[in-house]
Amino acid sequence: MNKTEINVLFDKYIKKLRITPAWDIKLEFVEDPSWPKTGDFKIDCNDRKAVLLLNIANPKQENMEEVIIHELMHIKMYPLDQVTESLIINCFEEGSKASNFAYQQFFNALEQTVEEMAKCFLLEFGDNKEFSYGRCKNEKSFNELYDGLRSIE
Repeated sequence: MNKTEINVLFDKYIKKLRITPAWDIKLEFVEDPSWPKTGDFKIDCNDRKAVLLLNIANPKQENMEEVIIHELMHIKMYPLDQVTESLIINCFEEGSKASNFAYQQFFNALEQTVEEMAKCFLLEFGDNKEFSYGRCKNEKSFNELYDGLRSIE
């Protein structure tokens, strides 16, 4: 997919998700092959500005439309993200096991929720409805997850 096609998708989804005009948002392409992500955001919440960074040199996902939707869903979830993070900061001692646990659980739940919403939106409005499985390539197989665990017998 070329930059022009990606820009068209970006414009489609910032409107369809009603991100603009409430936010000023732009798309920037990352052309550094060592950048480890496919997509990310830089956000100035106070000024309601955001930059979507999209890796076109070495993306980990195959469907850039899915990635754009996923990243834009993070903008939609950002107020809830900030409230939850503030609660964690104010309720747990920084660096404590409880704080680390709360952060891990929160970010796992956030990513799963954002990804599920992105998949639903992609299936409803996407041109390319194929899900990306790029991140699975580096994950352990189901059997490998259990290697080295103690038997409970």
